[in-house]
Amino acid sequence: MPTITDKQPLAVQDNISALRAHLDATIPAKKLEKNLLIATWNIRAFGDITTKWEAGPKDSPKRDFHAVACIAEILNHFDVIAVQEVKANLKGLRDCMKLLGDNYSFLLTDVNQGDVGNDERMAYIFDNRRVQLSGLACELVVPDQWRTDPNGFITEQFVRSPYAVSFKTKGQTFVLVTMHLIYGNKSADRMNELKGIARWMASWAKDIYSYHQNLILLGDFNIDERGDVLSKTFMSEGLYVPDQLADPAVLRSIFDESKFYDQIAWFNGTNKLPQLSMEFVKGGSYPFTEVALANRKFTKTQLSWMLSDHYPLWAEFKV
Repeated sequence: MPTITDKQPLAVQDNISALRAHLDATIPAKKLEKNLLIATWNIRAFGDITTKWEAGPKDSPKRDFHAVACIAEILNHFDVIAVQEVKANLKGLRDCMKLLGDNYSFLLTDVNQGDVGNDERMAYIFDNRRVQLSGLACELVVPDQWRTDPNGFITEQFVRSPYAVSFKTKGQTFVLVTMHLIYGNKSADRMNELKGIARWMASWAKDIYSYHQNLILLGDFNIDERGDVLSKTFMSEGLYVPDQLADPAVLRSIFDESKFYDQIAWFNGTNKLPQLSMEFVKGGSYPFTEVALANRKFTKTQLSWMLSDHYPLWAEFKV
């Protein structure tokens, strides 16, 4: 049986080389002791794969070794990546880690049970040469008193528990909190979870005795449009999204350029909240649709099942 570490077919090698060149031209280079590259990526149904370099018309799932090689090449350009929609089946993730090699590690949650949990996990993939774990890993749970709050912040637990992990790099310690918000039948169904996570982050940031106040929230928040009520709710407790990441030119969805689903946000010293000690340099998304798997002439729908329906969103910080 073929394995992901077998020699790649020539067509795959050529495509990965083109993808690497495009990434190098688009994403900032990793600079020793100078910068930190943090990303978030909802990788659609990242679970089982077909163990072939090219899945056939009757194969299921459609994601194959070539697609996993593209995913690994993209991940390799960042220091820490929060990944949403990792499934109970870890075949795709494990093969991706084999390609990334011993320099990379991962942490993940257990499976979110129930229909709305969608059999999903949250994960972090990180470059051990650039960052190290600093001691904290936890899932966020809604306190009982919030569930009876007269202001209606949140009336039930998060459908998929937000996952917080602390990292350190060159004297800087930071906590990443990733989340995949409920989608629901309508946008109003997302309001309570958005209020809940915004309040959770602000409460944590204000606690001077907490593990650390260098907090960055990132993930898929299913926000429809820039400046809509969901976006305003997300930032209602003081979370900050830099203008560069709020720019309409920074795409999130491969299908609809107006969607504002994915976010990277932190506190910037206003409203008595702490200032992030790492300096934001720049950020953007990575539009892979024109390069990854380009030799196979997929439609966008087909490509979404091979790679994702979301683009990776990234931010560069000075350290």
